[in-house]
Amino acid sequence: MDILARSRLERLLSAGEKAVAGMRSRQAALTRSDLAEYRQFSSLQKKESFEATMRAARAEGAVDLVWEDGKAEKGFIERINLCDARRLATFLGVILAQDQVAKAQDQLLPLEPRFPVIKEVLQRWSELRKTRGLGPNSVPDWLAAARTIEFCRRDTAIQAISLPIREASARLFNDSKRIEKLTGPIDVLLANSTEAEIREPAAVWQELGLFREEHPVRLAGDVLVERERVTARLDTPYAGFPAMTVKRLASVPELLMTIENLTTFHSEARRRCNEQVLLIYTAGMPSPAWRAMYLRLLAELPAHVPVFHWGDIDEGGFRIAATLAQDALTVGHTIQPWSMHPEDVPTDLRRKATPHTLDRIRHFANAAGWVSLGEAVAVAGFTVEQEGLRS
Repeated sequence: MDILARSRLERLLSAGEKAVAGMRSRQAALTRSDLAEYRQFSSLQKKESFEATMRAARAEGAVDLVWEDGKAEKGFIERINLCDARRLATFLGVILAQDQVAKAQDQLLPLEPRFPVIKEVLQRWSELRKTRGLGPNSVPDWLAAARTIEFCRRDTAIQAISLPIREASARLFNDSKRIEKLTGPIDVLLANSTEAEIREPAAVWQELGLFREEHPVRLAGDVLVERERVTARLDTPYAGFPAMTVKRLASVPELLMTIENLTTFHSEARRRCNEQVLLIYTAGMPSPAWRAMYLRLLAELPAHVPVFHWGDIDEGGFRIAATLAQDALTVGHTIQPWSMHPEDVPTDLRRKATPHTLDRIRHFANAAGWVSLGEAVAVAGFTVEQEGLRS
């Protein structure tokens, strides 16, 4: 098959598939501009090779050829119309996108009850749109991503896990680097949205309790903390410990606040390390080990001590808040937002948000029990990262 002719027929097939997907209203065809390279051939051999491939495609009922001289078939081909996309795909030896999507649907739909976003992924593929650069041929990656999440959640249900990512990958796939290659689909499945903000790989792994390099939990404030081997006052401006070694509070703070962002945590730790408060850095979406520690600290915290969360005013920030709020409720505490109202944000720090992002913020705000705050952010129509804010 002539190489140039094949490339043009592949382009024609792509246009035909877009028409089927509703992305194109005009008939799929190759016009003079598409055929410019062929029409400039000075070599008779190249010209005949190109035309032989096109005649073969016509013989299969895939295309119709329009010549300069009409039916005489002299001169050059002026236009090539697509007659049957399926026959053209067969001629080229490729699988139609709609067939790939149908096959992917059979394989992935069983995941939908546990990962509802799968339906959204399949819909995008049916519209010839990829998700995180992945199309219907990436089904094995989505299946492996779901398997990874379920493996981590299953282990977390028994004990909060904190595993080196390559150890977990080798155990699960007999390939120490497999999970690292699945970061995109794992992120989508965890966020339950194809349009959620793309996170750094380490943040995605952390949510599952996986790490390439484990980081300690950072705590600040003038409080006593009981750990594995010692009960002591936190150092200034903050102290860091493995999450699993932090057992409980040995003194009662005036308030407990979780902080999503590292820059903000450092600033608040320096400012408030001598106050009887407990500040805890979440490092983005906290890990299962961090969340288990959080529950241990909250479990014995008196009900009158207020519990706050200070996060980004964006989709990710409210998703983290919802997770912490739901955890806190299990031990009888209600989390309140800190400096997360639109009125707290200077005009120059505001970033216009899409309707989809605002809907997601409202959804997670409701899940956190912050219905009025979610509505306020949706009405304000912007997002902001907390580095620019101060209490």
